[in-house]
Amino acid sequence: QVQLVESGGGLVQAGGSLRLSCAASGRAFKNYSMGWFRQAPGKEREFVAAISWRGGNTYYADSAKGRFTISRDNAKNTVYLQMNSLKPEDTAVYYCAAGSLATMIIEEYDYWGQGTQVTVSS
Repeated sequence: QVQLVESGGGLVQAGGSLRLSCAASGRAFKNYSMGWFRQAPGKEREFVAAISWRGGNTYYADSAKGRFTISRDNAKNTVYLQMNSLKPEDTAVYYCAAGSLATMIIEEYDYWGQGTQVTVSS
């Protein structure tokens, strides 16, 4: 089992920045690839970014490219999502997830956090 707890969400004006954190406990964090997803009201959960277990490979949704950066610190059992140039359409609950592959496919992730709300005002 892996327990994931997100933090760092909040209210920010358009153009601002936030850094989300996801702290992991339980089985060896460093063995898992990690992903960030988000879900806006009335919409499907969607992929944002993913990082391989060593951190050597990262992947981004088109909406995140150039604005968001995923990173991880295996010594701290934590994965981060740095979000810059935020837009109102980035408003959503953001979830981190752990799985065996760094992928945009939701079903490939085995463990999920409870989510953290990000609200971007215009």
